[in-house]
Amino acid sequence: MTGAMVKDCILDDENTKVTFVVKNGDMGLAIGKGGSTVTKVKKAVGREVEIIEYNEDSAQFIKNILSPAELKSIKIVEKNNNEKIALVNTDSSNKRIAIGKNGINIERAKLLAKRQHEINNIILK
Repeated sequence: MTGAMVKDCILDDENTKVTFVVKNGDMGLAIGKGGSTVTKVKKAVGREVEIIEYNEDSAQFIKNILSPAELKSIKIVEKNNNEKIALVNTDSSNKRIAIGKNGINIERAKLLAKRQHEINNIILK
Protein backbone atom coordinates (compact mmCIF):
# COMPACT_ATOMS: atom_id res chain seq x y z
CA MET A 1 0.00 0.00 0.00
CA THR A 2 2.82 2.43 0.82
CA GLY A 3 5.80 1.14 -1.15
CA ALA A 4 7.77 1.06 2.11
CA MET A 5 9.27 -2.24 3.23
CA VAL A 6 7.79 -3.29 6.58
CA LYS A 7 10.24 -5.19 8.81
CA ASP A 8 7.93 -5.71 11.79
CA CYS A 9 4.42 -4.94 12.96
CA ILE A 10 2.79 -4.84 16.40
CA LEU A 11 -0.96 -4.83 16.95
CA ASP A 12 -1.87 -3.21 20.24
CA ASP A 13 -5.44 -4.30 20.90
CA GLU A 14 -5.61 -2.48 24.23
CA ASN A 15 -4.81 0.89 22.69
CA THR A 16 -6.23 0.13 19.23
CA LYS A 17 -2.95 1.03 17.58
CA VAL A 18 -0.75 -0.65 15.01
CA THR A 19 2.99 0.03 14.94
CA PHE A 20 4.99 -0.58 11.77
CA VAL A 21 8.78 -0.79 11.68
CA VAL A 22 9.92 0.22 8.20
CA LYS A 23 13.26 -0.27 6.48
CA ASN A 24 15.86 2.43 7.06
CA GLY A 25 15.29 5.11 4.43
CA ASP A 26 11.63 4.22 3.81
CA MET A 27 10.15 6.61 6.38
CA GLY A 28 9.16 9.18 3.74
CA LEU A 29 7.40 6.53 1.65
CA ALA A 30 5.60 5.21 4.72
CA ILE A 31 4.37 8.65 5.78
CA GLY A 32 3.58 10.03 2.33
CA LYS A 33 3.23 13.65 1.25
CA GLY A 34 1.52 15.55 4.04
CA GLY A 35 0.87 12.27 5.87
CA SER A 36 -1.39 10.99 3.08
CA THR A 37 -0.10 7.41 3.20
CA VAL A 38 -0.49 7.17 6.97
CA THR A 39 -4.05 8.45 6.63
CA LYS A 40 -4.84 5.77 4.01
CA VAL A 41 -3.37 3.00 6.16
CA LYS A 42 -5.22 4.32 9.22
CA LYS A 43 -8.53 4.13 7.34
CA ALA A 44 -7.71 0.67 5.94
CA VAL A 45 -6.83 -0.89 9.31
CA GLY A 46 -9.27 1.14 11.42
CA ARG A 47 -6.62 1.93 14.05
CA GLU A 48 -4.15 4.61 14.98
CA VAL A 49 -0.90 4.08 13.07
CA GLU A 50 2.65 4.60 14.30
CA ILE A 51 5.71 4.27 12.09
CA ILE A 52 9.23 3.64 13.39
CA GLU A 53 12.30 3.65 11.18
CA TYR A 54 14.54 0.60 11.58
CA ASN A 55 18.27 1.03 12.06
CA GLU A 56 20.97 -1.65 12.12
CA ASP A 57 22.62 0.24 14.96
CA SER A 58 20.72 -0.95 18.03
CA ALA A 59 21.23 2.31 19.97
CA GLN A 60 19.87 4.38 17.09
CA PHE A 61 16.94 1.98 16.69
CA ILE A 62 16.04 2.40 20.38
CA LYS A 63 16.31 6.17 19.95
CA ASN A 64 13.90 5.95 16.99
CA ILE A 65 11.43 3.85 19.00
CA LEU A 66 11.46 6.19 22.01
CA SER A 67 11.16 9.38 19.94
CA PRO A 68 10.11 12.14 20.66
CA ALA A 69 11.86 11.64 24.02
CA GLU A 70 15.30 13.24 23.94
CA LEU A 71 17.88 10.73 25.13
CA LYS A 72 21.30 11.80 26.42
CA SER A 73 23.02 8.47 25.77
CA ILE A 74 22.38 4.81 25.04
CA LYS A 75 24.93 2.17 26.00
CA ILE A 76 24.49 -1.49 25.05
CA VAL A 77 26.15 -3.82 27.55
CA GLU A 78 26.49 -7.57 27.40
CA LYS A 79 26.30 -9.55 30.62
CA ASN A 80 28.29 -12.72 31.32
CA ASN A 81 25.30 -14.85 30.31
CA ASN A 82 25.28 -13.15 26.85
CA GLU A 83 22.23 -11.10 27.84
CA LYS A 84 22.22 -7.69 26.15
CA ILE A 85 20.88 -4.68 28.05
CA ALA A 86 20.42 -1.11 26.82
CA LEU A 87 21.17 1.54 29.43
CA VAL A 88 19.37 4.73 28.42
CA ASN A 89 20.24 8.02 30.09
CA THR A 90 17.76 10.92 29.96
CA ASP A 91 16.34 13.67 32.16
CA SER A 92 13.14 13.28 34.21
CA SER A 93 10.75 15.01 31.78
CA ASN A 94 12.00 12.94 28.85
CA LYS A 95 11.96 9.82 31.01
CA ARG A 96 8.19 10.28 31.41
CA ILE A 97 7.84 10.55 27.62
CA ALA A 98 9.99 7.44 27.08
CA ILE A 99 7.94 5.42 29.57
CA GLY A 100 4.56 6.61 28.29
CA LYS A 101 1.13 6.27 29.84
CA ASN A 102 0.95 3.02 31.82
CA GLY A 103 4.42 2.10 30.49
CA ILE A 104 3.21 1.54 26.94
CA ASN A 105 6.18 3.22 25.19
CA ILE A 106 8.92 1.44 27.12
CA GLU A 107 7.18 -1.93 26.80
CA ARG A 108 6.87 -1.47 23.04
CA ALA A 109 10.54 -0.47 22.91
CA LYS A 110 11.57 -3.58 24.86
CA LEU A 111 9.53 -5.84 22.56
CA LEU A 112 10.92 -4.34 19.35
CA ALA A 113 14.51 -4.22 20.66
CA LYS A 114 14.25 -7.91 21.56
CA ARG A 115 12.76 -8.90 18.19
CA GLN A 116 15.07 -6.81 16.03
CA HIS A 117 18.36 -6.70 18.00
CA GLU A 118 18.11 -9.45 20.65
CA ILE A 119 18.30 -6.88 23.45
CA ASN A 120 16.83 -8.43 26.59
CA ASN A 121 16.03 -5.27 28.53
CA ILE A 122 16.02 -1.48 28.36
CA ILE A 123 16.79 0.38 31.58
CA LEU A 124 16.04 4.10 31.81
CA LYS A 125 18.35 6.09 34.10
